Amino acid sequence: LCHYESESNTGNSNLCPSEQWEPPGWENIHKRGKTSGLFSNIYMFSLFFLGERLAKPERGKMRVHKISNVNKALDYIASKGVKLVSIGAEEIVDGNVKMTLGMIWTIILRFAIQDISVEETSAKEGLLLWCQRKTAPYKNVNIQNFHISWKDGLGFCALIHRHRPELIDYGKLRKDDPLTNLNTAFDVAEKYLDIPKMLDAEDIVGTARPDEKAIMTYVSSFYHAFSGAQKAETAANRICKVLAVNQENEQLMEDYEKLASDLLEWIRRTIPWLENRAPENTMQAMQQKLEDFRDYRRLHKPPKVQEKCQLEINFNTLQTKLRLSNRPAFMPSEGKMVSDINNAWGGLEQAEKGYEEWLLNEIRRLERLDHLAEKFRQKASIHESWTDGKEAMLQQKDYETATLSEIKALLKKHEAFESDLAAHQDRVEQIAAIAQELNELDYYDSPSVNARCQKICDQWDNLGALTQKRREALERTEKLLETIDQLYLEYAKRAAPFNNWMEGAMEDLQDTFIVHTIEEIQGLTTAHEQFKATLPDADKERQAILGIHNEVSKIVQTYHVNMAGTNPYTTITPQEINGKWEHVRQLVPRRDQALMEEHARQQQNERLRKQFGAQANVIGPWIQTKMEEIGRISIEMHGTLEDQLNHLRQYEKSIVNYKPKIDQLEGDHQQIQEALIFDNKHTNYTMEVNILQCLFLQCNASSSDSLICCCTSCIQFRQYVVVLSRKRELRPVTSSKNVSDGPNSLDYIEPKK
Repeated sequence: LCHYESESNTGNSNLCPSEQWEPPGWENIHKRGKTSGLFSNIYMFSLFFLGERLAKPERGKMRVHKISNVNKALDYIASKGVKLVSIGAEEIVDGNVKMTLGMIWTIILRFAIQDISVEETSAKEGLLLWCQRKTAPYKNVNIQNFHISWKDGLGFCALIHRHRPELIDYGKLRKDDPLTNLNTAFDVAEKYLDIPKMLDAEDIVGTARPDEKAIMTYVSSFYHAFSGAQKAETAANRICKVLAVNQENEQLMEDYEKLASDLLEWIRRTIPWLENRAPENTMQAMQQKLEDFRDYRRLHKPPKVQEKCQLEINFNTLQTKLRLSNRPAFMPSEGKMVSDINNAWGGLEQAEKGYEEWLLNEIRRLERLDHLAEKFRQKASIHESWTDGKEAMLQQKDYETATLSEIKALLKKHEAFESDLAAHQDRVEQIAAIAQELNELDYYDSPSVNARCQKICDQWDNLGALTQKRREALERTEKLLETIDQLYLEYAKRAAPFNNWMEGAMEDLQDTFIVHTIEEIQGLTTAHEQFKATLPDADKERQAILGIHNEVSKIVQTYHVNMAGTNPYTTITPQEINGKWEHVRQLVPRRDQALMEEHARQQQNERLRKQFGAQANVIGPWIQTKMEEIGRISIEMHGTLEDQLNHLRQYEKSIVNYKPKIDQLEGDHQQIQEALIFDNKHTNYTMEVNILQCLFLQCNASSSDSLICCCTSCIQFRQYVVVLSRKRELRPVTSSKNVSDGPNSLDYIEPKK
């Protein structure tokens, strides 16, 4: 049997007698006791599995009849290219299990598995590749063979779900429940896919390695079932595609008809609106028509232009599709051809052009009338704005309570008004002339223009009468003025000392100040702040003085008393007080600014003092130390003369190297002198002493071998001592001291012999 299978098995599946392989579902047949029947009826098995009609079997039940039927089946199987080796009808009729099972597997392998082909692979490899491709997207499914990979049942469920997802809810399956998964797959396949239940779930789960040939046979049933369904689906898709194309063409036809009808209807409604030439009386109405036309151009027409273009595109697209499908060309309804729509659109464009020209001409015609009307309204508005409140002003009785100076001011103001009134006479005449012209041109709003013009003329006449009446009243009130002596006297008593205080304050605020320390400027600032604190009380006094003057005016107004002349007790006027007060207020911030600037200058001087003091406090002790060391060398006289000379020369070199710091200190001293700083509390060293001692060091260091040194340092030293002695009224002292008594001492040492 092994030799037989090696000759006939192209799927590389070996079946040895010891394996006792049974086809799928064989155990069910054993249980029913029909094994011998299957062996004797191999004719019907071949008919079922090969799917074709064989020669008519014999009806007899004798052995010879059975052998004849089996031979017919075996001949047909051989005619299909299946090699049968060592298999005879007698073995099958006699119930040789191994021979029969071997033949059945050969038939399954040849007709159910061998024809499977996926990407240049066939039979078992092709079927395995097909399973891997179909189950790749599924979780917990990894098909690598036809035994262990199918043991959990998820592989069968994944194949069913991939092609018929409505049959299995794959998300609810669990890998740890293989019995449920297998039974679900077997039941669904048998019920909905017409695939017989060839396997048993308990056998697959209970076996360490399920039978490969059984699973391969069962899986091949899924391949053939889904492959046939896919071919049917492809054919159905092609039919649906043809139907969809026809439906799309019909929809395009309906869309064209509807779009053409809507566009023609819109054109039919729009043309009468564009042909309406009814004129309007107002510019606003014409402007509204123009705005409507612009809205038509901007909002309503562009979508219709797009619809027209889309209509032509749809028509051309439809004709192209029909031509490609060998269908007759589309013929729209009467009056809805593309040419008909183009003709209607041309009429719309012509009406639109004529309507635009009419609008522009009508607007120009109304512009002239509106210009005159606007000119009338502007002049009338200006005149009415000017006359607003004038009648009330001319009717008020303010002159009855005014002083003499106020009466004179009112008279001057009234004269100015009369001049202004005369100037407006021309505007009133122009308004009347424009109204007359609008009446002659038959302006639509002439009644309102005439009413407004009449109102302006009546008001003008009334203003002339009121102006004459007020002038007479002002001239009469000017003669009724009296004075109030007591209030003037009190005004004079309080105004004089306040005026003196303001003059003193102005002198103090303008007085220059000279300070040398920051404490002095702080003292001046404190005094100035105290003065500023008195200003509110002074302002109250000023307000009180001015209140007296205002009280005089109030009494005069109350009792209709007019004052003549100025205050006889003083020449100080409220304006003078206000002027000086304003001058004091202006001087205060100036004084603040001057004090701030001086404070900043003193701060800068203090910085220079500290800078000089910091350097002098370092350089002074250094010079003093060097002087002491040179003095000790001169007294002690250790070593040879040449050694002492070399030692002094080393000191001279160190002194020369230290001179840049002296120069820097002298530069700071120069800045102090330019800033006129005369004292410095941050150091006891002065620049004169430092220079003197430095020159002394240079002199001693450079003249160790001469009786009287004539070097430049010694000459400068002697000259500087003389100048300093004259400046401070001190004389140089020649003594036997070796070092100075202190940083401020002017004593110096005579060069040692």
